[in-house]
Amino acid sequence: MDGLFQGFYKGRRVVVTGHTGFKGSWLAIWLREMGAEVMGYALEPYTERDNFVVSGIGSNMQSHIADVRDYPTLQQRMQEFEPEIVFHLAAQPLVRESYLYPRETYETNIMGTVNVLEAIRHTPSVQAAVLISTDKCYENREWVWGYREIDPMGGHDPYSSSKGAAELVIDAYRRSFFADSNVGIASARAGNVIGGGDWAKYRIIPDCVKTLAAGLPIEVRNPHSYRPWQHVLEPVGGYLLLAQRLYEDKKNIAGAWNFGPEHTAVVTVQELVERVIGCWGAGEWRDMSVHEQHAPHEARFLGLDISKAKSELRWRPVLSLEKTIELTIDWYRQSHVDYDFCVRQIASYVQEAAPNQPWT
Repeated sequence: MDGLFQGFYKGRRVVVTGHTGFKGSWLAIWLREMGAEVMGYALEPYTERDNFVVSGIGSNMQSHIADVRDYPTLQQRMQEFEPEIVFHLAAQPLVRESYLYPRETYETNIMGTVNVLEAIRHTPSVQAAVLISTDKCYENREWVWGYREIDPMGGHDPYSSSKGAAELVIDAYRRSFFADSNVGIASARAGNVIGGGDWAKYRIIPDCVKTLAAGLPIEVRNPHSYRPWQHVLEPVGGYLLLAQRLYEDKKNIAGAWNFGPEHTAVVTVQELVERVIGCWGAGEWRDMSVHEQHAPHEARFLGLDISKAKSELRWRPVLSLEKTIELTIDWYRQSHVDYDFCVRQIASYVQEAAPNQPWT
């Protein structure tokens, strides 16, 4: 994979915060396969079945287990490693967890972002940084069209509002401290990302896999809610392209970017679950929405407008929803997942993407 992104990442020193997480682990594997030197900074993985653990990527990079809220340690690790590029993915990523632990959510997602930006300010080697956000950072008015990068930030729940606030922090730092510097700062917003190795609570794919494997019906809380589903490698490829372009053209590429799926992948939770059952080959689901009447608020409709990434970066999503589910279930159905299996999934995605992506 050395030739991807015009060989840009070969030999580059790259920091990934949140490398033990779902998206972070896939990003770290892809970077290593392109010859980058990678340092990770994150909390312990959520379970022993997480992609970070079973892939063994931690032994193929510098892996530091630490909290992004611990600024002195973060700054020290950054300055010692002297990265050229930073990807910030460390976060408390769950809406429902944010209702249970609002203070920790705000501390991690807002002050964690401040800490990363401060560490970048005091690490002269950094040339480009992509800070990963979410589609939930927008003030959601339940529109049927996708949100654009210029739409207002907001959030009904602690998680969404913390990510909206983090976006405001990123924008303020970019304009206050990096506008005239040699450091490019960008944020990236993805949709509902699925793929192998995610075992977090309150996520639909892990819930499906656990119940299907046990021969039980899948309990679906919000079957009629629409979400922009995409495979993890789609936005990760966007992040990698964005960092490369940011490194090369800081003035014009700095800012916010959406990396969501095509509108055909914006379907209800019910449709996703039924497709997962079809791919699995057996199973059934149960509508639990009647029991959710007093549950914490979750948005019913959410989508992203990806016109900017298509037009200015020439990035585009390439996987159908069917292929996205197939790749995801293939990971979970394996009796043995290791680093080589993950690399094969990345290679399969790269082959699929080749006719349509500028980085192939």
